[in-house]
Amino acid sequence: MGRGARRFIDDLLAGRRPRSFAASAKDAEEIRTAIALRAAAQAAGSWRLAGATLVVTLEPCTMCAGALVLARVARVVYGAVDDKAGAVGSLWDVVRDRRLNHRPEVIAGVRAEECGELLAVFFAARRRTRTGPGEPDTAAVR
Repeated sequence: MGRGARRFIDDLLAGRRPRSFAASAKDAEEIRTAIALRAAAQAAGSWRLAGATLVVTLEPCTMCAGALVLARVARVVYGAVDDKAGAVGSLWDVVRDRRLNHRPEVIAGVRAEECGELLAVFFAARRRTRTGPGEPDTAAVR
């Protein structure tokens, strides 16, 4: 993986918001995991992210799980389980489907309680400042 992609992932792991991290609340595909994958692929100069590890607070959804498989991400590490939309072991298990040509390693539940609390605080603040219709107002975490 190129230096740019590694820097991007290092920024994510350090809790810093990478410069190319500008999501629009008006686009269903502008999910943070998908944005991170796009930015890492752009920085690496390839859609294949072989050897990359994605670390996220909440279990990826179906769209992101599919993108992880297609991008050939080696490892997915997440904290809180998403009972409503999780696709990496809880509701679905897209990344371990034997019919697919790539199956990343999954490390689930890393600092799960801390991640759940972080997400609860984030979404509570978002609900207080919500301005547009259709904004999500809950996070399913355990």
